[in-house]
Amino acid sequence: MSQSKPITIAFSAGESSGDQHAANMFLELKKQKPGIKGIGMGSTSMKLVGIELSYDSSGIGVIGVIEVIKHYAEIRRALKIMKNMLLTSRPDLLVCVDYKEFNFKLARFAKENGIKVLFYVSPQVWAWRPGRVKKYGAVIDMMAVIFPFEVPYYEAENVPVRYVGHPSVDKVCPQFSKEEDLRQFGLGKNTRVVGILPGSRRNEIERMLPVMLDAAHTLQNKFPGIHFLLPKAESIPDALLEDYLRSAKLLITVIKKKPYDVIQCCDAIMTTSGTATLEIALLGVPMVIAYKLASLTYWLGRLLVKTPYIGLPNIILGKAAVKELIQHEATGENLTLEISKLLNDESYANLIREDLRRVKTLLGEGGGSKNMAQLALEMLS
Repeated sequence: MSQSKPITIAFSAGESSGDQHAANMFLELKKQKPGIKGIGMGSTSMKLVGIELSYDSSGIGVIGVIEVIKHYAEIRRALKIMKNMLLTSRPDLLVCVDYKEFNFKLARFAKENGIKVLFYVSPQVWAWRPGRVKKYGAVIDMMAVIFPFEVPYYEAENVPVRYVGHPSVDKVCPQFSKEEDLRQFGLGKNTRVVGILPGSRRNEIERMLPVMLDAAHTLQNKFPGIHFLLPKAESIPDALLEDYLRSAKLLITVIKKKPYDVIQCCDAIMTTSGTATLEIALLGVPMVIAYKLASLTYWLGRLLVKTPYIGLPNIILGKAAVKELIQHEATGENLTLEISKLLNDESYANLIREDLRRVKTLLGEGGGSKNMAQLALEMLS
């Protein structure tokens, strides 16, 4: 490695959570190697920590067959830009963060061109297509997994693997005490508070927010004085939320940049599937998980996915600790029933809190971003 130029690490993150993971990892790298340079694909979080973006990925973080087809031309353009960046900049290491199919292709291209590849956040081989372990092993130098039960899948195929800890364990930390947050949000100590977390992608908002608002209207009639909090994901434009909330006659407050403060204030939460479910679990708040996909994507998933759950807390625990409402079951009526039970039945809510404490224990001590930085530096040396 030439000493005349700084160590350069390329990052490839296509979704909001990956953007944040890459940013946190880069901050840790800068602590250990102040002169290190970051380049690549990502969004707001990566840009804020000083990573030079060749492509802003905020518009291509979609889930589902239909959604990917709709965005295919732009995703293909992003891949071409990233390939050109790798050839032009010749980074010392490529860190692919999640965004599986795209990053698989990019990793293969990098390996073919002599660039080391560290893949961060394993494909869910324990849920579907376990044969992907070998395929990924052929295009990477190291797989960094965030759940301890993922390690044996790679070891069985002699693929280099390291458990680095889940980044959310460190990240999920409110800025203020619950009492201070309630005061800042204008809420009384005895106010019933329900969180609405409709997702961090446009198609999730379009599918799930109307359903959640439908439930909120019923809950407001059922529980006078109830207040709703909605932590806005940075990847979602203000105008998109305003379109839905403008006509909603609800006691609802949209909060920016304080997701964990919002979560800790809630008595119960309705959320889409994804990383948010794990963050809610780490803060010990009872929840109901609701999710809808395009019909074709859903039925393909039914055929391919082997795990009986979609919520990360349930997958980690190996049981249905938290209620899941998927596809046709994800209705305002069903959300209302479950949130009402969580608010009215204290023993039921406490059983869920106990299970969520076990999730935190099973995930361990954390240190994911620091461990990733150390692993990257090991690979560079």
